[in-house]
Amino acid sequence: MDPALAARIAAGEVIERPASVVKELVENALDAGAGEVRVEADGGGLERLAVIDDGCGIAADQVELAFARHATSKLATIEDLESIVTLGFRGEALPSIASVSTVTLRSRPMGAPAGVQVTVREGLLVDRRAMGLPVGTAIEVRGLFANLPARRKFLKSGQAEVGAIHQVVLHYAIAYPEVRMTLVSDGKSLLSTAGARDLKETLACLYGVDLLDHLLLVEGERHGLRVTGLVSPIGYTRATRGWQSFFINGRWVRNRVLHVALEEAYHGMLMGGRHPVGVVFIEIPPGDLDVNVHPAKTEIRFLREREVFGAIRHAVTAAISVQATVLPGSVPSPEEPSGSFVEQLSLMPEPAGGSREEASILAPARAVPALRVLGQAGSLFIIAEGPDGVYMVDQHAAHERVLYDDLSAQVMQREVPVQSLLAPLLCEVSPAAMDVVAADGPWLEQLGFSVEPFGATTCRVRAVPAMLAGGPVGDTLQALLEDLATGKAHEERQDHALATMACKAAVKAGQALSLEEMRYLVQRLESTSRPRTCPHGRPTMILLSTTDLERQFGRR
Repeated sequence: MDPALAARIAAGEVIERPASVVKELVENALDAGAGEVRVEADGGGLERLAVIDDGCGIAADQVELAFARHATSKLATIEDLESIVTLGFRGEALPSIASVSTVTLRSRPMGAPAGVQVTVREGLLVDRRAMGLPVGTAIEVRGLFANLPARRKFLKSGQAEVGAIHQVVLHYAIAYPEVRMTLVSDGKSLLSTAGARDLKETLACLYGVDLLDHLLLVEGERHGLRVTGLVSPIGYTRATRGWQSFFINGRWVRNRVLHVALEEAYHGMLMGGRHPVGVVFIEIPPGDLDVNVHPAKTEIRFLREREVFGAIRHAVTAAISVQATVLPGSVPSPEEPSGSFVEQLSLMPEPAGGSREEASILAPARAVPALRVLGQAGSLFIIAEGPDGVYMVDQHAAHERVLYDDLSAQVMQREVPVQSLLAPLLCEVSPAAMDVVAADGPWLEQLGFSVEPFGATTCRVRAVPAMLAGGPVGDTLQALLEDLATGKAHEERQDHALATMACKAAVKAGQALSLEEMRYLVQRLESTSRPRTCPHGRPTMILLSTTDLERQFGRR
């Protein structure tokens, strides 16, 4: 194969678009210890790209070597590959870029009397000269993919390419808040950070102060892995995962496991199609990480993936569990509800492990203040007053949360109250659901069901959880079995099963409640670990703040 052709093919693995060039050059600048990095793009980066830094620079006698393939100063031995601590290490960036464009490099290291400028066109050196230059390196790329029209025609619009460049610069500005980062496109400034060492100040420059006001501090260590960053509280979400960023040892990476770990911390607290905001940094021993998986170094492989997952979930869970403090003010304890209330609503016994007061003390934090119940609206919402305004509580969602938490504790301790049926109940289910009955009978018993096959598509129910007694047992069991037949992991299946049972047993919309019943339900909700959402992620309550009410009535 012709060497020039081979070089272009190799370049295609590393340089996919203008943003790839920016990523490689910005990483080199950061590795060089730059305190300031400026990125310029014209014509979507196809006409001209420039990355200018004030790093250590390149010695004059090594400039040509920097354009040789697989030439790097960042690795010396094979052992170094097992513990990579720099962003770049392959020695492919400059030769790959130069094979598909015209590159001009200007550099002067500290202490050198003058700098040097070289120009490389399609991999060949065409000019070299000495000149006075500031300390650092400036690399200018012109006519990207001009010699590869097939690659160029598959690029997106100039605006889309600039957007991709913006994402690269933005993420490295977050990863290195101590570095002053600037992005200019066609003479217009798109991004600029102050170079402060404070991550919050950098995020305020990039995203605005409003977002910053909603973020919670994450800080934790588990299995020798350190996790830090900022995440959104419950209820503050976005429609896409584009607001989630992950950094491994200072490297911006994309990895599905990291997104799943973050969102798992919010399990049961997010509405469908909504995602939390997160900027998460993970420090991992370099030997436990393989960053040499993809030519563009955007994908990584973990030696201890399960432990990384657990460390992120544990740290984020801790952050959101203490997102709210108990607000001042209290209300008298309500009277216990009448026996008929327990029968009508199937309200569960006291939380496993102690009284309601003990459960409240053991909870990591209360996400709502003590509320004073005022009444009911539309036989659907409980109206309550708190120190910060009026709360509208969805009675069905609230009861779901209470039932789910109690069921979870009872299943964990294998103490689910069971009600035997006077006469066995026959339920028609799908063949897949029958497989669940045959395979998971013991586990169904842990949930409080005594179910056995009774024909090809019929099962016989002899006992049910006490909370479902008198309710739609058949419908609940069918929904439960269909959900269990999805083949999901055991833990996820159990969560879905408990959520389904809680939903079926919870008080329904349209059911009138007495004041004592409402007080009892709200007090039980306050004692749960996640009172603001039901197990399916829907909100249990909304707040009409005093300020908003005063504004609506013209008092502000």
